[in-house]
Amino acid sequence: MNPTHPKEGGMKMKRSFWLCAMAGIALLSFAGTGSCAQNSNSGKYLVILQAGKESHEGMARAVHAFLYARELKEHGHEVRLVFDGAGTEWAEELSNPALESKIKPMYDEFKKLGVEEVICDFCAGAFGVKEKLQGRRLPLTAGYEGHPSIAQWADQGYQIVIL
Repeated sequence: MNPTHPKEGGMKMKRSFWLCAMAGIALLSFAGTGSCAQNSNSGKYLVILQAGKESHEGMARAVHAFLYARELKEHGHEVRLVFDGAGTEWAEELSNPALESKIKPMYDEFKKLGVEEVICDFCAGAFGVKEKLQGRRLPLTAGYEGHPSIAQWADQGYQIVIL
């Protein structure tokens, strides 16, 4: 079997490798400081949701972004959730009072805890949700070439978790 040949499973292997690698990076970012102790209030976390709404995998990543944000906040950590890339579609859906989303209750829970939301200005435009978000008066962030500045948060000591 040729692992690089699409008809012989190569594309699946490459995709699986990259998904595993990205999950590993996210976990290493999360666990890298050793500051995950239950009583430590010094942690700062930036959870970035890049997954869109078009797949079961995207839904799972959104659910886990909200779950991680809520748990970290409940443990006294400073948490910000960034809706980036296709993730800006979730920001539009969840801020729409006319829609009933399966994950809206989770979203509402972490919002009540004070998790700050950040929405990428450029990506909101690229994914066709910018006007709706602006109409709802949600702030869009464009700190680095139209996108939120990751360096800004890294410089402030945030651990970055990407889903």
